[in-house]
Amino acid sequence: MSRTDVHGTVENGFEPVRETFAAVVAEQDGQAGAQLAAYVRGQRVVDLWAGEEVSGDTLTGVYSSTKGAATLVTALLVQEGVLDLDEPVARHWPEFAAAGKERITLRDVLTHRSGVIGIDGGLPADELADDAMIARRLAGQRPYWRPGSAYGYGGFVTFAMAGEVIRRVTRRSLQQVYDERIRIPYGLDLYLGLPETEEDRFRPIQWWTATPEQEAAFRSNLPGPHSIPGIGYGLNSTPPLDQVAFANSRAVRANGQASGGGVGSARGLAGLYAAAVWGIDGRPPLLKQDTVAGFAQIHSVGTDLVRGEQGNYALGFQAKGLRYAFLSANAFGHDGSAGSESFADPRSGIAFGYTRRRFGFGWSYPEHDRLAAAVHRAATPA
Repeated sequence: MSRTDVHGTVENGFEPVRETFAAVVAEQDGQAGAQLAAYVRGQRVVDLWAGEEVSGDTLTGVYSSTKGAATLVTALLVQEGVLDLDEPVARHWPEFAAAGKERITLRDVLTHRSGVIGIDGGLPADELADDAMIARRLAGQRPYWRPGSAYGYGGFVTFAMAGEVIRRVTRRSLQQVYDERIRIPYGLDLYLGLPETEEDRFRPIQWWTATPEQEAAFRSNLPGPHSIPGIGYGLNSTPPLDQVAFANSRAVRANGQASGGGVGSARGLAGLYAAAVWGIDGRPPLLKQDTVAGFAQIHSVGTDLVRGEQGNYALGFQAKGLRYAFLSANAFGHDGSAGSESFADPRSGIAFGYTRRRFGFGWSYPEHDRLAAAVHRAATPA
């Protein structure tokens, strides 16, 4: 069997999606191993996979696509009146008020406007695996810019802050609420805390392949470790954070670090967004339409101090309507460093999930545009 063979099923009318997926996998020479899943209004219409050691049930690190699950927990608690987006974080977490953070709200945190993207001196890998430890270290940190004056992606720490508020208010961790209210009831193959019993399905993330010249050019363009982007990407720790080792760490998987430690499949990612907006398998949607609209509303646009022009955020989610012009203005979701992508488009009814096991060189994933467009065309025929 060729490692570029495509397996799985598509519903009638979605055959072009399979063809596009097959072309993407062939161009990668099967090295990455990839999965693609999509729902339309709660019904799964695409379920595909390819690559060595990859099946539809394979789990791998999804990095910041984890933030979609963490945001959904937050949205559910806001919907129920348990959390108030515009209440200062320090009202529930008094230690957080130190160093000028007393007015930072949960909305500021979720929209990356808090100025808290890391700590002076960095967070070593063992501490970055544990949201509770991250929260303790962040409590005394001064923001890197005046809160609310700009925005910058808090890639590894955002949901340690949100999670600490959730823990103080509910006496449950964000991960526990996710398991009890979302993953288990909806049967989602997306974990914030992977049990030992599921370890045999996990396949590690791999680094990209590059020539020595390409690698040298890439390294020469990395931001300084103590710059705003360097702090945001964890480069100011000693040693600098190894992103591949991060997701492949058993501690990160076991703890389900809420900003980037999730483990799942394309089915799990797509199912998360389908469950949020439309419901799946006879279960109702998790969120009311007003909640979806509020969390999909664009909050932070323009230059991201960490990611440059790659920003654009709703509440917790990325604003996918700005990422893909063919989607509606209120499309929302989140991607991840190794190439995972996931989103919902409430107008067209699409819930999309994609994973791959190998980083793209320079964190570049042009296949996202092709696969998302193929699903959209099939779901919205003229």
